[in-house]
Order: sequence, then C-alpha cells, then structure tokens
Amino acid sequence: MAKRVKIKENNYYDSVTLMSIAKDIKSQEGIKEVVVVMATPHNKELLENVGLLTSEVEEATPKDMVIGIEADSEAEIAKALTATEEALVAKRSSDGDEKYRPRTLDSAINTLPEANLALISVPGNYAPKEAKKALKKGLHVMLFSDNVSVEAEVELKELAAEKGLLMMGPDCGTAIINNKPLAFANVVNEGDIGLVAASGTGAQEITVIIDSKGAGVSQVIGTGGRDLSVEVGGLEMSKGLKALAADKQTQVIVLVSKPPAPEVAKKVLTEVEQIDKPVIVNFLGGKQELFTDSKAIYSSNLEEAALKAVALSKGEEYQFQEFSLDEEKIEEIVNQELSKYSSEQQYLRALYTGGTLCDEAMLILAEELESIYSNIPLKEEWALVDNGVSQQHTALDLGEDEFTQGRPHPMIDPLTRTERLAQEAEDEEVAVLLADVVLGYGSHADPAGELAKAIKSAQQKAAARGGHLTAILSVCGTEADPQNMAEQVEKLEQAGAIVMPSNAQAARLATRIVKEINN
Repeated sequence: MAKRVKIKENNYYDSVTLMSIAKDIKSQEGIKEVVVVMATPHNKELLENVGLLTSEVEEATPKDMVIGIEADSEAEIAKALTATEEALVAKRSSDGDEKYRPRTLDSAINTLPEANLALISVPGNYAPKEAKKALKKGLHVMLFSDNVSVEAEVELKELAAEKGLLMMGPDCGTAIINNKPLAFANVVNEGDIGLVAASGTGAQEITVIIDSKGAGVSQVIGTGGRDLSVEVGGLEMSKGLKALAADKQTQVIVLVSKPPAPEVAKKVLTEVEQIDKPVIVNFLGGKQELFTDSKAIYSSNLEEAALKAVALSKGEEYQFQEFSLDEEKIEEIVNQELSKYSSEQQYLRALYTGGTLCDEAMLILAEELESIYSNIPLKEEWALVDNGVSQQHTALDLGEDEFTQGRPHPMIDPLTRTERLAQEAEDEEVAVLLADVVLGYGSHADPAGELAKAIKSAQQKAAARGGHLTAILSVCGTEADPQNMAEQVEKLEQAGAIVMPSNAQAARLATRIVKEINN
C-alpha cells in the first residue's frame, strides 16, 4: 500500500467541487482513499482519520489545498494524482478564467455597485466577519455558511435590525428575493404569497405546491434554522413578517419552521396580531392549542400551509383531502403492494435529503406507528443507538452533520443515500422505502436518475429473496426547474416507484401500507 500527500498553496476551490473530484478519482481501480480539501482545521481532522495527515499539512493554512491519496501502488497514485490535477484544471477552465472574479467584498461592490444583497458562503469561522462587513456597507445578507456560533448570529441579526437590513442565516439554504432564486430554490411562478421560513426544504415544498396549483410567490425570506430558538428569539422571523406586511405585492403570508421554542412561538403569534394580512403558520409539531384566540391560521403540515395560502390568494375555500387520488385508487395501490411481501417483511425505512421533509414525514408516521427511530428523533427514546444502523421503523435525515462530514450534502451528491439504500436492501425485514427528491438550483443535475438505479437494485434483491420493496417518493420541484420535473418523475416510475404529489401524501400512503402489514 502506498500513500502520497501534495499541498497546493493559495489555491482555493469550493468544497463541493473538491469532494466531487475526489469521489470520481476514488472510483478508479486500485485507489483506496482520496481526499481533496482545503486545509481547514476540520479537514485536517478528516485527513488524520484516514491516515493522510503529515507535518506539512499541519502547517498548511485554510487557503492551501491538500490532495491526499492512498492506493495499491506508487504507479496508481501517480495516475490518480495526474487525473486530479487535470480535473482541477478542467474545472477552472469551465468556470471561465477570462471572467473577472473579485477577491474581496470591496472589489465585488466596485464591480457591481447597484447590488444590495450579499450571499456569503465561506467556512464558519470566517463567516461572521464577512457578514458584518456586508451589513456595515448597507447590504442585505444571506449567510449560507453553517458552524457559526449562536452568539455571533444574535450579534449579526441585532446589527441588521439597527440598519433595517435582512440577515438571512447563518445556515440559510433557501430564499427567493424579487423572483430571484438563491442557493437551494426552485423556479416558481411570481405571485402574491410571501414566506418567512426557518426551514429550507420546508420553504421549497410549500412554494412548489403553490406553483403546482397555479398561484405564485412574492418573496421567500429565509431565517436560518436556529432563528426560533430561545437564544435568537425569532429576530429574523419577526423582521421578515413585518417586511412582508409592508410589501404591496404580498397579500398572503406563510410562516414555516421546525418546532420552535414555545416562548418564541408565542412571541411570533403575538406579532401576527398586528398584521392586517392573513398569516398562515406551520410550526411543524406545534400544538393547535397555541392558536386558540389567535389571528394566525394554523396548519399541521407543509402541504396544508401551501393549499390554505392558495385558497386565500384565489378567494376560494380550503378543503382538506388526505390524497389527491380517489380512495378507490389508493386502496388498489395498497392491496397490490401487500400481496407481494414475504412473511418476514414489516418495517419502513425513510431516507431523506431534506431535514424538514423528514420531520414532516415522521410526524405523520408517528400518528399511526408505535415508534420511529431516527438521527433527529421526535422523542428522546426514539434516538438510534448507532446512526449507521437502522432499527425497526427508521427515518434518517441524511443532510445532518454525521452524514456530510467530508462529503457533499445529499441534495448535491446522491451517493450518501444510494449507499444507505443498498445497505437497507440487505435487511430481509424491510418492506417500504420512503424518500424525497428535491429539484431546483443547487441540487444534483439528475437526482431521480441516480435514485432510480438504486431502487431497481434494491427491488431486485428483495425479489430474489421472494419478497418485494415498495418505494414511495415525492418530488419537490416544478416543470421550470433545471432538472425538468416530468422527466424526473418518469425515471422514478419506470424504476417501479410510486410517486405521490407531496411529501405529506407520500408519508400517509407509506403509513397505511405499513399499518396494514403489521395488522
């Protein structure tokens, strides 16, 4: 076995590019490990964990790039190193070296003086400084970076409030400002429904359902996932709510969040009382009793929030439907699936790329099933003993840190999920797979295509044992998205998957099948 580490000083590439290149090189014959990273403290730990940390790497700075390779022979290392260098050159060329790329915020402002918003995505230890600099220059900020302390978040949001600016984030993955999708966002119709969201995929699911019903979106203001914590106190949601209340285009407002701190939820609902426009609130897992005597319109899930907003926008009456398909068709699907299982099959495995979509699915599943184990459990006693091993009914948010260390987010690179699906397919007791496919800017170019291949393989394994694997999915996207939603759905259906119109409906169908199996 041979190892080699090379340092390229002052040679910056974004982490997604580097991880994608490393993945491609690692697939070559004779290669055991490839790590291509910037020399940040976290990445040095990663290199140490795989035995590729050297004294030279320890001295390297975050501006330096490290290529670490372990292979069967020196010849294989030389071949892999050449391929890595060529991939880096090709990436730089495809980006267009002739295009001017500002190296500082000041030079960027000089290049585009009319800009009024900065999207910042740098390592977390540098992010607060850059965000503060942007705010002081009068720019709204969308801070994509994570690993920012809560103290820094509060300081930034208080500074933004003083200056009358938006401070979206940290860890804000989705926004649509003046019909411009930012980071992970979908191409949706312009309209009169505005969102303030402490959830990226939650915002995406609501906006694509709004789009599918012929309505549209005015603004989507992200807050970052911690905004409704006790420490942050809903600073950005309060500001976003007031901004949409003052926005002439916005006629209906939707607030969405994972379960907030109860005292912060009450604070937000009190502020809703001052708003003249209808405000729909979806605090996932939030109790309906919170809304007693409140002007806020309660919704129990993302789909319901979207449909209530559309009804208000169109001046129609909202009517609850468990499924878009009629009951007879749902029964037919359930009975067909039940007839194919072996006697050992009984459990569900949910593999999600969207954390809020995973939360929503678990809340629906938990209404009927005794327990849902998870890495983001609804109850403490439902926490997995080992996140690498599922037990009974299990739902995973594969976008959590334990699955993304040293790897791209699964919305960017499906490998984390396809590998986990292959692992789940070895379990003879698994009957149902529940999953999301998230389209739009920032996401993989063909997520359904990658997942379809993994589903087909898993179903073949189940069939070889005399059983069957039911794959139930929803696609969060629109026809205008870069991936083309119709084509994505077709690929999944051709692989034998059942594609439902929303995540909530997919979870309900999975619940019904699993409940029938265990009766």
